[in-house]
Amino acid sequence: MERIVCQKCSYFFVTWEPHRPYGCKAYNFKSKILPSIIVKQNSGIACGFYNPKQRK
Repeated sequence: MERIVCQKCSYFFVTWEPHRPYGCKAYNFKSKILPSIIVKQNSGIACGFYNPKQRK
């Protein structure tokens, strides 16, 4: 299984909040840690919503 890189996902976004700088539109949350790590810690499985960004 390949490691999921949130920065390459279309659902990933960066916030202006210093205490919660990373967000995931698919799971609808913000956190201090990258969303893929949070999902793996809490569910025990890799992110199911990973969708690579489309290159223009």
